[in-house]
Amino acid sequence: MAREIERKFLLKNQDWKPLAFKQTHFAQGYLNDISDHKAKSSVRVRIEGEQANMNIKSLEIGLSRDEYEYSIPLEDAQKMLNTLTVGPVIEKIRYLVKHDSHTWEIDEFLGDNAGLVVAEVEMTSEADQVPIPDWAGREVTEVVRYYNISLSKYPFKEWNDDEKK
Repeated sequence: MAREIERKFLLKNQDWKPLAFKQTHFAQGYLNDISDHKAKSSVRVRIEGEQANMNIKSLEIGLSRDEYEYSIPLEDAQKMLNTLTVGPVIEKIRYLVKHDSHTWEIDEFLGDNAGLVVAEVEMTSEADQVPIPDWAGREVTEVVRYYNISLSKYPFKEWNDDEKK
């Protein structure tokens, strides 16, 4: 079992973009409906460039949660995204940006979530002190609507202006 520990931020500007050393197209969808209050995890299939995986995460809000990830055949992932997902498939471009000793993952969403850009930084422990770059804005680690699974049910294009602040 792995434990994912990360912080999420909105971005102040595009100053990060010239610093990106890699970008990859992602398409992902969820195979279970978490609105059932008995659900303990989200189950996701993701295509990341030419690779595919199945991911299971515990439904915890905050810095850390259990995460399991397994490689699956690309053809299987494509079929699952086309036939088995609950809600729309989320598409985004993920950029990698190095800042100090951490690699930041910056997701620029497409489709129904276009206009939303979220930066995540993974940490080695909850006590890890991460230097925050100047281009990082408000922290949204504990704001549920910014989680990908929430975006698959309530996309950014449907948010009112107050929710986008």
